[in-house]
Amino acid sequence: MNLSITPFVSRRHFLASSALGATGLVTLPSWSNNWPSKPLRLVVPFAPGGSSEIVARALAGEMAKTIGQNVFVDNKPGGAGNIAMQEVAASSDDHTLVLGHIGTLAVNPFIFTKLPYDPIKDFTPITLIAKVPSLYVVHPDLPVKNLKEFVAYAKSKPGQLNYGSAGNGSAGHLAFEYLKMASDIFMLHVPYRGTGPMLTDLLSGRLQAASVGAPALIQFIKAGKLRCIATGTSTRLPQLPDVPTVAEQGYKGFEMTQWYGLMAPKKLAKANVEKLEKEAVAAAKGKAVHDKLAQDTAIAVGSSSQEFAKFILNEQARWKPVIARAQIKPEA
Repeated sequence: MNLSITPFVSRRHFLASSALGATGLVTLPSWSNNWPSKPLRLVVPFAPGGSSEIVARALAGEMAKTIGQNVFVDNKPGGAGNIAMQEVAASSDDHTLVLGHIGTLAVNPFIFTKLPYDPIKDFTPITLIAKVPSLYVVHPDLPVKNLKEFVAYAKSKPGQLNYGSAGNGSAGHLAFEYLKMASDIFMLHVPYRGTGPMLTDLLSGRLQAASVGAPALIQFIKAGKLRCIATGTSTRLPQLPDVPTVAEQGYKGFEMTQWYGLMAPKKLAKANVEKLEKEAVAAAKGKAVHDKLAQDTAIAVGSSSQEFAKFILNEQARWKPVIARAQIKPEA
């Protein structure tokens, strides 16, 4: 064992530490970095009940086992995620993190004229945690069994059907607008403050359709409470082998997935960022998170900070023209 002892470490403390280290019972922290010194707060910019919470809790639970502190999830919905993002960007607490998302990082910059945060300048990307397949579902009372029948039915009732989303500019909103453009159908959009409230109305039949991340939907599909008419993935999902993709049903090249990543305020010290990245990537790539997300039809990733930063820029370039074409505007 090669230990460097400072004059401030007592002989008794050194001997005790050496003994513990030799037994393999304790992993001593770095003398220069005892962060985190209190529980980490992971802010989720959406209401409970959606894919975001599933992904956040899966990561938080595993990170808490190795980073030395609890990691608790704090849902703060509202303003298409802007409220939470602004709060974390301005936070002076170096123990506050935020769950980044396709909406807050790649969409909001192009639908809000005055965004209260800058997704590039105000945050440091830590890791892309997971990609979540988008599913297209309808209430079972709707007389359609697949996407072809749904499109025909919607075209026979232009403007009479509605679909819900977690809010203007949310992944579900983008996914359905993307489908509307591809299939040339006209349906009314009903925005909610989160996936959970929207699902309540969809399950009750107040809404006819929606596109939502698979983790929040799979249990309702298997229970027969919702009917999945297509997946937004490039290939069929193992969990839903009988459900064809949108591309298979006549829309070649169509693909739509959501994604979630861990972000820290830009002011977080470099040493802490490096430690956070190491722990978060290990957790995201670990078997526990992989298996947990796979149960909910999500795909664990665990990219490096640099890879995630590049991914965000690519996604912004991808969605900017789609948003312009769909004329997506923030809620009044």
